[in-house]
Amino acid sequence: MQGKSKRLVELDFFRGLVLLIIVVDHIGGSMVSRFTLHSFALNDAAEVFVFLGGFATATAYVSLAERRSESAARVRFLKRAFELYRAFLVTAALMLVASFLLRPFFGHAPNLALHDLDSLMSQPVSSIAQILTFERQPYLAAVLPMYALFALAVPLMLPLARSKPWLLLAFSLALWACAAQIGEYMPSVDDNLWDFNPAAWQLMFVLGVLARCQPIYQRVSANRFGWIVSAGAVALVAGMAYYKLLVLPPVLDSAFKRDLAGPRVVNFLAIAWIAANLARYGVVKALAQRLPWVGALGRDGMVSFVAGAVISLVVDSILFTLTDGLINVPAGLAADAIAIGALLAVPQVHQRITNWLGTRQPAPVAAAAPVPVAAADNRTRGVR
Repeated sequence: MQGKSKRLVELDFFRGLVLLIIVVDHIGGSMVSRFTLHSFALNDAAEVFVFLGGFATATAYVSLAERRSESAARVRFLKRAFELYRAFLVTAALMLVASFLLRPFFGHAPNLALHDLDSLMSQPVSSIAQILTFERQPYLAAVLPMYALFALAVPLMLPLARSKPWLLLAFSLALWACAAQIGEYMPSVDDNLWDFNPAAWQLMFVLGVLARCQPIYQRVSANRFGWIVSAGAVALVAGMAYYKLLVLPPVLDSAFKRDLAGPRVVNFLAIAWIAANLARYGVVKALAQRLPWVGALGRDGMVSFVAGAVISLVVDSILFTLTDGLINVPAGLAADAIAIGALLAVPQVHQRITNWLGTRQPAPVAAAAPVPVAAADNRTRGVR
């Protein structure tokens, strides 16, 4: 994609859209989730979320390295790893607090972190230590530990992505191939495996980084035979939708997602190619301009994700209790409206709070004026 503003508009839109999908997908009685990605594809919003994380990370790293230096970019992502670790602790704490508050009224809801809460109440010191070391990952906080590990690897990953992309891809594929065995050695309590095996999901992150650093899509799509790839992607998406809807069992083994099975990667790549075509022809940009509140979620991705985790847990627990766990269309639609509305309000509420606390840097007065380093750095942080 050419042009900084276009890239940022489309990237923020996709990230905001994925955050909305993640929220409704974690509400068991949601009606909207019946029509989201996981319903007709072998992958779901998680692949999109991680891929976009890699793309945004590469965008931020390259921008900072060009504006300042490689050293500054490396230091920034070491700090970013700490920020993600802090976000994990905040999310874990919120999951436990929400479970504690909801338990007396909605204690039979399946997604409350009751096991982690009971462990915390009976053995507070050891439970806190387990959370601090990633051994215990309360519900919906599990994606953040692997993101922290990815941030630590960024200073090694990005130089390879720009100078030796095939070497980076080969190493990533080799690690992905051994992911199931590596996952057995990840720290955990009660021999529970991580919900997201970082050795497997790094492949999706690396693909996002490579998509930003190397003009792979641009070269293939510009070729006179590029339309064949697009036609193949459409056929592949249709074929896998048929396979998902009519052949596969309703519930798959947890390892299919945890270890990022190959069919999930292939299905995602086909969908990503179609999405890239839509972006190329301006469809995504037009949608982003008509739906600016979606892009606002993407720009405030970290806070929106943490808030979305709390929103989905609360709404899911209340809906499950009110409907006795049964599908109820009016109640499900109402739950969707509440969850989506609450999440869309998060960026505005966050902005008002930060303005009130005086932590947000003022924006440049005129677009033509030179951009102060501090303001530019804040914008760079916002796309990660």
